[in-house]
Amino acid sequence: MIKEKGFTITSLAEKLGMTRENLSRTIVNPSSPTLEKLSEALDVPVWQFFASREDVLGDSDSTSITCPHCGKEIQIEVK
Repeated sequence: MIKEKGFTITSLAEKLGMTRENLSRTIVNPSSPTLEKLSEALDVPVWQFFASREDVLGDSDSTSITCPHCGKEIQIEVK
């Protein structure tokens, strides 16, 4: 996800005001406040950290995705 958003570990760490080493350690076992900071920095909802790529993107031909939290289909508009 970090690369997909155009960041490296170093550039994301700088954006968060952390060292690269500290961010690397934090990602392994993040706290709730850290997850919130990461979600803001990457512009994604926190739940997306716990979903697979397929859960988020679904089938490329599909106009819906499945919510990884509740399992309901969410209709999306493709522009």
